[in-house]
Amino acid sequence: MTYFNEIKDQKVLVTGGSKGIGNDIAIAFAELGADVIITGRDEGSLSSAVAELKVFNPNCSYLAADMQDVQSVYHMVDQAVSTLGGLDILVNNAGINIPKPALEVTEEDWDQVLDTNLKGTFFCSQRAGKYMMPQRKGKIINIVSQMAFVGYIKRSAYCSSKGGAVQLTKALAVEWASYGIKVNAVAPTFIETEFTQKMFSDQAFYQDVLSRIPLGELAQPSDVTGAVLFLSSNLANFITGETIRVDGGWTAI
Repeated sequence: MTYFNEIKDQKVLVTGGSKGIGNDIAIAFAELGADVIITGRDEGSLSSAVAELKVFNPNCSYLAADMQDVQSVYHMVDQAVSTLGGLDILVNNAGINIPKPALEVTEEDWDQVLDTNLKGTFFCSQRAGKYMMPQRKGKIINIVSQMAFVGYIKRSAYCSSKGGAVQLTKALAVEWASYGIKVNAVAPTFIETEFTQKMFSDQAFYQDVLSRIPLGELAQPSDVTGAVLFLSSNLANFITGETIRVDGGWTAI
């Protein structure tokens, strides 16, 4: 049996797709022959990322959008559907973290994190659902975090947003099951990307993180991509409302 052939020609939208995990996911879809649109706020990064996607599939493109602005999200999904000619798979990857001790978190900090990670995920899914329901099929994959299941220092807002996203995944999965829409999530541990390099320059922090991961190393973007591709494929057609933890065993302890 050849796996993932069904992903060819699928219409895929990946939010936060210009860098890091989102970019790795988008490239994998493009390599498999899917038509991919990536979104983000920095058009320069988006343009560079799309050039790489077009090496594998010339039908890839990008849209600029602000995940904290509901009307911007709606417009982005509408434009993606118009450009792609439909929507089969949505990957809600866009997210931010503002690490601060709980006593120092401002209302602005809280709103930025929750509006991007939870509110943005909901309204993007809501708009995608509008198009998936009439076709009676679709897959939505939310990139959450192991921090949805465990607490950690300087992440009160982040843990709250990702915990909410896991519950949102379940709620949408139940409500939209009768339309053939599968809604799942992937919860990574700390990933080794250009975004985390500065964070891990603090050796004490780096060693603390490694000490909590039984496999003894950081995850790579490809580890998350593998779970996303699985959930996007026919191999996962009877899975919905589930969160796959790509955490090296952190939450198993």
